[in-house]
Amino acid sequence: MTETSTKAPGWRRAVQIGLGALAIILAIYAIALPAVTLVTLVTILAIIFIIVGIEMVLSGIFVPSRSRWGSVGLGILVIILASIALAFPVGTTVALFLFLGLALLFYGIARIIHGFGDKTRRGWSRGFSIAVGILAVVFGGLIIASPFFGAVLAGLIIGAILLIIGIEMIIAGIAGRETRLRAPGLKRDKG
Repeated sequence: MTETSTKAPGWRRAVQIGLGALAIILAIYAIALPAVTLVTLVTILAIIFIIVGIEMVLSGIFVPSRSRWGSVGLGILVIILASIALAFPVGTTVALFLFLGLALLFYGIARIIHGFGDKTRRGWSRGFSIAVGILAVVFGGLIIASPFFGAVLAGLIIGAILLIIGIEMIIAGIAGRETRLRAPGLKRDKG
């Protein structure tokens, strides 16, 4: 295989630059208001689940199958839970981070126990497992003590990732180079 590099079409470059700029704008929003970012995501997910629930109910009613009433019942349950999340997005976000904090806390405790108990691994590997466990317990405890801390931290991480993605997209759009792999002996394509 060999690599060939061609110039990307102008419209594709413009789309990359535009979407990169949009990602950077959203990243700045997420970094400036990290907790609001997660509440917004919960709201969007709740709306998506309401739509999915409606589809499940309609499929259960209009598509004949053995599980039609199960589909209708579960669809109604999805709509109810998503409606609660939509009505109380802040409470849903707090509950979500409490559960995540508990999961992180239990994971950290398990890593610490595993690090101390596993005599088959080398000392540095066991020490690393214990250190990761302690870090997980600390962050899990902080999130449980203050779900707002967890939401802010997650929002900042999302913002940083969006910022990096946006910058990469803009650079790719400006550079406008496209790399393709081709097998040896094949004619070079014109597109």
